[in-house]
Amino acid sequence: MIHLAINQIETYNEAIFEDIKHTNEYGQEFWYARELQSVLGYSQWRYFKDVIVKAQEACKGSDNAVSDHFAEVRKMVPLGSGAEREVDDFMLTRYACYLIVMNGDPRKEVIALGQTYFAVKTRQQELIEDYEQLSEDQKRLAIRSEMRAHNKSLAEAAKNAGVMTPMDYAIFQNRGYQGLYGGLGAKEIHARKGLKKSQRILDHMGSTELAANLFRATQTDEKLRRDQVSNKEEAGEVHFTVGSKVRQTIADLGGTMPEDLPTPHKGIKQLEREENRRIAKMKTVEEYMSMPYKLEIVPDTEEGGYTAYWPELPGCVTCGKTVSEAARNAEDAKRAWIEAALEEGMMVPEPGKPEDVEK
Repeated sequence: MIHLAINQIETYNEAIFEDIKHTNEYGQEFWYARELQSVLGYSQWRYFKDVIVKAQEACKGSDNAVSDHFAEVRKMVPLGSGAEREVDDFMLTRYACYLIVMNGDPRKEVIALGQTYFAVKTRQQELIEDYEQLSEDQKRLAIRSEMRAHNKSLAEAAKNAGVMTPMDYAIFQNRGYQGLYGGLGAKEIHARKGLKKSQRILDHMGSTELAANLFRATQTDEKLRRDQVSNKEEAGEVHFTVGSKVRQTIADLGGTMPEDLPTPHKGIKQLEREENRRIAKMKTVEEYMSMPYKLEIVPDTEEGGYTAYWPELPGCVTCGKTVSEAARNAEDAKRAWIEAALEEGMMVPEPGKPEDVEK
């Protein structure tokens, strides 16, 4: 078990959650509840179990199967002098950990750190699978798209809280920026980035800066609704407070303050235009299937039968007992190869153009 004193909060970073992460034989990550209990500063299992129950209720309320995220297990723990005893435990998904910290004791500073760590990581997984494998530009496009959707929800929550006019909303948004950026408002951030008057701040942020702003927006949205805020001044203070807490957590994690992060050379609109042009150039599966790719069929001297492959489609290989069967299987393999390449956003090489393969 990992024991941490709450007064050591200034030394915490996201490594404390990474250090207790496990991976099963299928490469799926999980956490043990009893290890998370210790990290979050709960001295007794019965108190932490109450938090788990609340998290399970939230999971069920979100139309998720509790058993998919909270797997009950039994394990042996040492008692000293070589003795052991069996105890209850849970194998938790990242989403389960997120629900636990969101239902944890808000007076514990480490809870706030956990909320940010698991919320950001869970949000990344919600945005798109294999998030870490995306390029920086792809991450920016994904998070910016999510940001647009959540800003609409935030605007609705702000309106319900009394932020009625465009001027009211501009002031409300500015308070959020001031909290997150250490007092800098939208105008100062715009100038700091060296943007033209027509350019939007959010379109000129890297993925890390966008992620911080996405967390600011989602948490403000939820707090306005949860606390039933009913006047625009209080709404502005909520936005400022949430922004400040996100900033403090970045500091606790040892991260770079958002105003000190580099401004990307390309704006989101330029990236979107480039992506649209790339997609427009991509042909359909049927168009590729109709092209005169070269099919090679050779006898399999070891296994018997025939091996068929498409030299211009790397790795597209199949086999058959007869030449005709190998040819039929080759067509199926070619279709599957092309479909997979298009789904992954790869350029499919055309006949006679092997240099088109995009690694």
